[in-house]
Amino acid sequence: MQDFVKILGLKHRREVAGKSAIFSGEHFVLEETDWYLLNLFRLWWHYGISFLRLQMWVEEVMEKFMRIYKYQAHGYAFSSLEELLRSLGGEAFVNMTQRSVAESLLEVGVTQRFVDDVIAAVLRSSYGQSVLVPAFAGAMSLAGAQGSTWAVEGGNKLVCSGLLKLTKANVISARVTGISLHSSEGRALYQVHYESTEGQGSAFYDMVVVTTPLHPSRSNFTFENFDPPIADFPGAFHPSVTSVVHGYLNSSYFGFPDPKLFPFTSILTTDTPDLFFHAVDNICPVNVSAAFRRKQPQEAAVWRVLSRQPGGGGGGGGGGGGGGRVLSRQPLDKQQLKTLFRSYYSVQVAEWQTYPRYDAARALPPVVLHENLFYLSAVEWVASSMEMVAVAAKNVALLAYNRWHQELEKIDQKDLMHKVKTEL
Repeated sequence: MQDFVKILGLKHRREVAGKSAIFSGEHFVLEETDWYLLNLFRLWWHYGISFLRLQMWVEEVMEKFMRIYKYQAHGYAFSSLEELLRSLGGEAFVNMTQRSVAESLLEVGVTQRFVDDVIAAVLRSSYGQSVLVPAFAGAMSLAGAQGSTWAVEGGNKLVCSGLLKLTKANVISARVTGISLHSSEGRALYQVHYESTEGQGSAFYDMVVVTTPLHPSRSNFTFENFDPPIADFPGAFHPSVTSVVHGYLNSSYFGFPDPKLFPFTSILTTDTPDLFFHAVDNICPVNVSAAFRRKQPQEAAVWRVLSRQPGGGGGGGGGGGGGGRVLSRQPLDKQQLKTLFRSYYSVQVAEWQTYPRYDAARALPPVVLHENLFYLSAVEWVASSMEMVAVAAKNVALLAYNRWHQELEKIDQKDLMHKVKTEL
């Protein structure tokens, strides 16, 4: 994503300082201050060296993950997610998609209390799910929580629209309904069917990349003439409900009767059954000018609330065992809005299927559906983020190129670190 921003001449949005805290429903279990050393002392006082063990674990995962950039720079690709993960971190990386982040962290010495308070809060605010999410997805989420995330000035969507314009692609504004397999001179040919305002249409292609999730909760997509048939993959996507509220935060609910003294711009929550929200953030506009400042705590500001249905929950740590509760989200009702805000001017609600429901270990979907038919969204079942999808997209592009030109020595190679060093 950094490369895309440079290529398109975009800029990072200016960061606006703000402090975070973790709320249990009754009190704050952890509060950030303006002093880095005091923050470290508080972490140590509450959780011992758990935060250091977490940091070492995340850094080890990310250091190995970063190898993908060298591999792709040399044109190497992988025909499955398992092969990609093995090339980065061996069987340990593959196993991280089949066991929970809670189990993995407890194994390296992170305490149950730290998992229940801090890890749960981060995962609730990112994936909207519990500490039972797979370890690899959890590691990616936790890496972002350590302050390495950034946004694009003007909105992240400018990356997508800019790249599409840069490719000079022939864009057909239509909804794809299915793909049927044909053959021409002994090779596969794919007919893509679609519907637009002008009616139904279709076109033939040598290669196709499917980017819509092929899961029952998301897909009404059909495949015809494939043997064996291509079916929906097991699993569902997690519904997300975000309420953007312009109003006055009810600081009394968080233990601050005087709103002028409320110091936090981001409130995460522990896995408490009675809590009806996952996180509350004081958000900034997509364009942050040099003169921009956050509103004072007693002023009306724009807040983003990630909410869930009462009685849902997230499933406690419990060593990563047990089934865990599904976090079902729904819009805030009037009573909930009244709880969080003294008063408000407007509420805008966005609902969509955001992330896979990481509620059980399952086999990863394939990257190759047929000879030259590729599936990009499979990567979301490893971890879901803009960077992960960009990496997966480059892998599919390299895989399609290498297969088309029969450069098979560039696909699923073993001991790639040694090969890349030799090429250098």
